[in-house]
Amino acid sequence: MSKSFGASSTTDDVLEGVDLSGKRVLITGVSAGLGVETARSLAAHGAHVVGAVRDVAKAKAATQRVLADAKGTGGLSLIELDLASLASVRRCAGQLLAQGDAFDLVIANAGIMACPFSKTVDGFEMQFGTNHLGHFVFVNRMASLMKHGSRLVNLSSAGHRYSDVDLDDPNFERTPYTEFGAYGRSKTANVLFAVEFDRRHKQHGIRATAVHPGGIRTELTRHMDEAFLQQRLDEVNKQNQAAGKPPFQWKTVEQGAATTVWAAAVASADEVGARYCEDCHVAELLTHAEENLASGGVRLYALDAERAKALWAKSEEMVGERF
Repeated sequence: MSKSFGASSTTDDVLEGVDLSGKRVLITGVSAGLGVETARSLAAHGAHVVGAVRDVAKAKAATQRVLADAKGTGGLSLIELDLASLASVRRCAGQLLAQGDAFDLVIANAGIMACPFSKTVDGFEMQFGTNHLGHFVFVNRMASLMKHGSRLVNLSSAGHRYSDVDLDDPNFERTPYTEFGAYGRSKTANVLFAVEFDRRHKQHGIRATAVHPGGIRTELTRHMDEAFLQQRLDEVNKQNQAAGKPPFQWKTVEQGAATTVWAAAVASADEVGARYCEDCHVAELLTHAEENLASGGVRLYALDAERAKALWAKSEEMVGERF
């Protein structure tokens, strides 16, 4: 009988008894928070993790526990990757291709959240450019290294419910910019990318999924002040109270990373392929306008297969590369 996991499950709960010896995992963003814990838990069960990071020195300092907890064939190596620069993205993918070592899991974990308007080196709106386009080029460029039976896990968010992608104005050239509107677009893109990647690769035994880690206090919230966070928390708890639900609780990093490792190494491929997961299960489809982001669920537009194909085509157009 399979084990049941939920919102309070940790990475150690999910991976109990799981042997990842000999598995190779590529994770972006292992210099803080969820990325470090994801790497630690997988290495502790025998996986060798390649961490792709913008700041290698910071990552070395942050991942000492990954090395300390590594068991058997588990370990960690780092490679430089700046997702806000396509030159860096292509250089990193090229280095991995030159090394030629295959991967069993690819986890697109890195990201930014609700930052003031700015642009990437290549002129893309920063959140869409970093969270989606950087990973879009990176994963597609190194996809030939993904083994039969491998899996891509994209970190999305309940924030996808703020907004669908805007394929007519992805860089906010005509649309008024809002921090969370832009974040929502990028997180919806993360889900749609997984949907289309799964469609294109499942015939070769490679699957893709997207996950929401839950509400966690990490570096991701650095652009939000305490007053704003408290205001949002008060709004959520007011909605919860009206619905007869318990107050919102922050997850620990170990609980937040649990859905990632569950979707990557525990759940069956057919269960999570082209799906959106949260709290260590496949999320329910939202067929109505549910405003409480803490209540769970996935918007229908984030899983729309035709929307996913259109985003793929638009992304290729924007980066000037066909995959």
